Order: sequence, then structure tokens, then C-alpha cells
Amino acid sequence: MQSVLEKLGIADENPGVFCGECRGGGAKIDKISPIDGRRLASIHTASDEDFKTAITRAQEAFLKWRIVPGPVRGETVRRLGNALRDAKHELGQLVTLETGKIIAEGEGEVQEMIDICDLAVGQSRMLYGLTIQSERPNHRLMEQWHPLGVVAVMTAFNFPVAVWSWNAALAAVCGDATVWKPSEKTPLTAIAVTKIAERVCRETGADPAIFTLLIGDRKSVGQKLADDRRIPLVSATGSVRMGHEVAKAVHGRLGRTIMELGGNNALIVAPSADLNMATQSGFFGAVGTAGQRCTSTRRVIMHESVADKVRKKLLAAYKTLPIGNPLEKKTLMGPLIDKNAVDMVQHSIQRLKDEGGEVLCGGERLEGAQYPGGCYMTPCLANAKPDFEIVCHETFGPLLYFMTYRDFDEAIAINNGVPQGLTSAVFTNDVREAERFVSAIGSDCGIANVNTGTSGAEIGGAFGRGRATCAGRPTRSIFRLSCRWRREFSSVLTTPAARTHNAFLGASRGQLEKSIELFCAINIHDEALQLLALILADDVAAKRGEFHRDFFLGHWIARITLGNIDARRV
Repeated sequence: MQSVLEKLGIADENPGVFCGECRGGGAKIDKISPIDGRRLASIHTASDEDFKTAITRAQEAFLKWRIVPGPVRGETVRRLGNALRDAKHELGQLVTLETGKIIAEGEGEVQEMIDICDLAVGQSRMLYGLTIQSERPNHRLMEQWHPLGVVAVMTAFNFPVAVWSWNAALAAVCGDATVWKPSEKTPLTAIAVTKIAERVCRETGADPAIFTLLIGDRKSVGQKLADDRRIPLVSATGSVRMGHEVAKAVHGRLGRTIMELGGNNALIVAPSADLNMATQSGFFGAVGTAGQRCTSTRRVIMHESVADKVRKKLLAAYKTLPIGNPLEKKTLMGPLIDKNAVDMVQHSIQRLKDEGGEVLCGGERLEGAQYPGGCYMTPCLANAKPDFEIVCHETFGPLLYFMTYRDFDEAIAINNGVPQGLTSAVFTNDVREAERFVSAIGSDCGIANVNTGTSGAEIGGAFGRGRATCAGRPTRSIFRLSCRWRREFSSVLTTPAARTHNAFLGASRGQLEKSIELFCAINIHDEALQLLALILADDVAAKRGEFHRDFFLGHWIARITLGNIDARRV
């Protein structure tokens, strides 16, 4: 454990603020690993003065970063992706130490960071606008996207680094700076990643404050980020309650938000389904990350004809599930994030019983030498009814409800009958059912899967547009919202310089030289420069080809036309 921390630059005590320099004048917090209850390190959080300084520095960094060409910004993100590749194993282990995820999931999360950097590098060369037909003669209507400003990114403990990268990588290529408020439950991964980002920025010459870090609680950091008018966009991941508070503050000042909030995800098993595939997907969806994913499977909706078979298969899998130290490769489910998380799941189980539900297996806290720290429990399977109040509540842990249906419309109604609308799945070999599920009258979740489970999502797709889940996957939304749209009217096609250029195309070199002398004699320097550009471009073409001639000529004429050359200096 200690070697991993040392390789990533984590000391026994660490400043929790970075804005080009390390700071941390606020309260000290200890990070306790859920694996065994041991202290990993301490962090000094942000003070009021640290917050003010960090936002000011992020704003200053943005003002410089926004004028850096997109592909150059992409180079910094490319190098960040490579640096994450080099540190993948160590970062993956740190994710496991902080969250209790198994090693495969910890390293998989780091791989998501690498993948989004690759995607963002490509996007850095595709910051397109539109050229639109104008209704006015001799005009061009042009649309451009400009950098937005400082983007606040609030992340949750269950994906402590991936969600930051989805936002930060794309914000960076769009020309924005980010201020990261990680969960106080996973501060060390944030510090380690920020150190990597700082090193890359210093190598490329970027101001490292484009990746600012602020560790603190809701009062000292979170609420201030939501209230700060210098932050036009806030991307927040967490509970529905948190989302309400952030939205009120940000929208109250007419700011923008990207929200990824609650999930209460259902998996429908139809009569024609491949039951092995369905139960395997439901099993992983429910116990992966100890049920602490926003995309975890919470409800299995089974047709009456296959319900007994599905129950038996899942019960058998649950009873043989290897639970224990997530650093050991044989383990498939580690601890929950802390003792309170276990208490919360057990409270939901009691509420289920009070409403008439039946626990089929699991739900016990695991203790003893094999399960140190008090954060382990057995995953719970239970029979429930769709109208139970607890079923409509998201329990963030390994609690899976069984329920049945008779016809497919009833299954869709049950799927849609909860406040949350993140992801959903149907297992069926009936094409009509599959098409109905993904149609406008089918699942109303942001993601509708067919013959694959609810857990996870791909970086390039939309994510979670539905009800209390709120709106936006960072990889789509940050790219759209982290730019300012601007429409510009231009009449450059009718300038005298452009007309001169068109009139002399095809003229001989001697004719061009005589015309230059004439224009200079009567102080028409722009036109003289246009003709000189044609001569020089011919010389370029003779040496390097017609493509280079056109490239040179286009850049020369554009600079004159747009007034970027002072002709009087010639």
C-alpha cells in the first residue's frame, strides 16, 4: 500500500488545494480505507481564502488558455492520457484502496480516463461551426463556438476519477479551465490525478491552474461553487437532494448545469429471453461496485413464466459470491464505502419488510478477522411489489428487488414507475418487444439496453436524460455547454482587396509587378500587397506544389482582408 501512495506522490499529510500552487488552510480530514479501517493519509482542506485564490487563478488560467489553438490544447490532453497510461496500475490500486472496488474495476475506471483523453484529442480538431446562407445580399452568416469559462466539476465517491476526466478532458480542448471538487470520501485519488495533470501542463507550457483542485465539504466548497457567478457551468454528480440544491443556486443566477443524479434501474426478462445472459447481467449489475453505481441494477422485472428460473439462478450465484478484500483477484465484491452505507442498506431492508416484502437471501453485515473495518455485507435479494414506497427510493447498495409481470405493457409501466430515469434493460428475442422498449412509448430512461445489462455506459453516448436523474452525460454535454455560441455576419467577400485579387488571377508576373508599382504610387497599399502575394505564392508553388501555393495565398489574403496587416508599414 505504501509503495502505491509514494509512487503517486501521496504523503502522510497533503494539501487539498491546487491552483498552480499547493494550498490547504482549512480543516484536516483523515482518509480511512473501507477495506480494513486503516488510515491512508490526511488532507488539509480549503479555507475561505484558499477558495478565493483558487477561483481567481483558474479564471486567470482560462483567459490564457482560451486563445491557445484547439489542436495545441489537444496535445496537452494527449499527453495527459499517456501519463495516465503509465500510472494505470498504481492509480487503479489507489481507487481500490479508497473506494473498496475490486482491482479490475479500479483499473477499468482509469482506462475510462485514458479513453476519454483519446476522444477529446480527436475533438480538439473538430471544433466546428457553420456557414449559413444569409437572407441579405453579399453577406455570409457564420456560427462560431468560443470557450465558455471556468467549469466546476463536483464528483461522487463511486467513480472518483473517471467522472472528472469526462468533464475535464473535453473542457480543456474547448478552451475552458476546470475546478474540481471531489467527494471528501475519495480525496487521495483526486490529489494523485491532479499531480499528474500538473506535471503534464508544466511539460507543455500550459498553466496548470486549468486543472484546479478544491477539496472541502458542501459548506466550504460546494455551495460556494454553485453560488459563484464567475463559474458559468457546474457539472455535478451525486444524489437527487444534492442536485436540487445545486440547481437552485446555479439556475438562480442563470448559470448552466450538467447533472447526473439518481438511478433506480430495472432489467426486464421476457419469456423469450436467454436466461443465462439475463441472469449474468443482472448479477453483475447488482453486485458490481457493491451496488454503488448509478447504473447498478435495482429491480428485476420477470415474466411470470420465467420468474422461478430467474430467481433460482440468481440465488445460486449470490450464495457463492466471493466477498472480501478487493485487492485479492479472487474477490468479486468488496466493502461498501463506509459503515454508514451499510447502515443505510439495512435500513432499506427493514422498510421493505415493513411494507410486506420478503427477503430471500443476504443483507447481513459481515464481521470478524476476514472482514475488518465494518464495511462489508452480503448482497440482498428480495421479493417486492412495484408500488412499495421503498422500491421507488434509490438504495445505494447491493439490494435487488424481484417483481413479476404478465404482459409487456405492464413491464414497461413498472420500469417507468419510479422517479429516477437513468438506465434500463430488456432481455428478449422478440423483435417487436425490443423495438417497443426503445421507442417513444417504451422505456423513458436516458439509456435503453437490449440484451445487455444496465451497468455502465460508453463514453461517447448520451447519459441519463430522464426525470430525477436529470440531464446530460459529460462527454456529450460538456462538449456542447462548455462553449459560447456566437453568430457573426461578415461581408469579406465584397471587400476591395478581394475584388483586386479576383481581377488579377491569371495575370503574368510582369503585369503584376507593373500594377504593384502603380498602386504604390497612388498609396493603394492593400491592393499592392494582394498582388505581391500572388507573385510570392507562385514562387512557393514552384518549389512545393500547388497545394502549398493555395495555402499560402489563402492565409495572406485572409490576414489583409480581416485587417490584421498594417499596410502602411510596407
